[in-house]
Amino acid sequence: MGELQIPRPRARPRRLRQSAALRSLVRETTADVAHLVQPLFVREDTSIPADIPSMPGIRRFTVPELEKEAEELAALGVPGVILFGLPTDKDPLARGAYDDRGIAQEAIRAVKRAAPDLVVMGDVCLCEYTDHGHCGVVKDGRIDNDASLELLARTAVSQAEAGADVVAPSAMMDGQVAAIRAALDQTGHDDTIILAYAAKHASAFYGPFREAADSAPRFGDRKTYQKDPANLRESMREIALDLEEGADLIMVKPALAYLDVLRAARERFDAPLAAYSVSGEYSLVKAAAERGWVDERAIVEETLTAIRRAGADLILTYHAKDVARWRQGERHA
Repeated sequence: MGELQIPRPRARPRRLRQSAALRSLVRETTADVAHLVQPLFVREDTSIPADIPSMPGIRRFTVPELEKEAEELAALGVPGVILFGLPTDKDPLARGAYDDRGIAQEAIRAVKRAAPDLVVMGDVCLCEYTDHGHCGVVKDGRIDNDASLELLARTAVSQAEAGADVVAPSAMMDGQVAAIRAALDQTGHDDTIILAYAAKHASAFYGPFREAADSAPRFGDRKTYQKDPANLRESMREIALDLEEGADLIMVKPALAYLDVLRAARERFDAPLAAYSVSGEYSLVKAAAERGWVDERAIVEETLTAIRRAGADLILTYHAKDVARWRQGERHA
């Protein structure tokens, strides 16, 4: 075979990859600390262990410990937190969820005292507070949607009165956003923001969270109210309904296994879009990193970039504090 005449390429995309500075100049997507929200667990009962075996590096804080954590997160530049309370007592009607002196309400006040500029989000659900572990009222072995709405609305109002900037209904009850918006407006909380868990899927990725928050259902599962993971068009309908009912921000949960849902939502809706990178995503990365199978920072940076690239404006992630530390370390190096 004679000498081959291979044409030289006319287009050379590699030219823009020759140095870190060049790559930075043409980078299309960034995942900055300013886009991240740190979830925090707060325990009322100090006998509950602080450590969470399935979530290395994540703790259940007491209220005094939470104040120190809020100060540290604010100093690192993390702009917001979302709070999940672990009450001492549970009952069928989740009274601790809407108690003005409940653990979530006290946690909101504590964060606002310690770091007034942090955006404080309150998760509005009943599962951590019910003795049956479901996200709504149980009647005759079924989740009663409409009976749950008043309790969710009362929970949102109590969090707003404690100082929450954002209330985040996550129970996946039909009409929950409309009920909460009406209750907030009627009680003078017109400016309180609603972040709707609009497309929350019945996912296997929630396992570590349910250990952390002691919120696993005591019977059955949540598939009658959380979304079927197979349904994309239904996600768009759920998001549209929540926006019609008054949501200010919308969320897709989980994040990584639902990037197509994020992309579809970004293309269809103009509202700010959140994604929740959930406990299972965090724990899988942590477990692999502890075994030396992956570079934790590289994996986290890549996955957060993927979530942003798919269309998320903000990301709720258990890695928020880690990312902030990494970036601060770069600045001080």
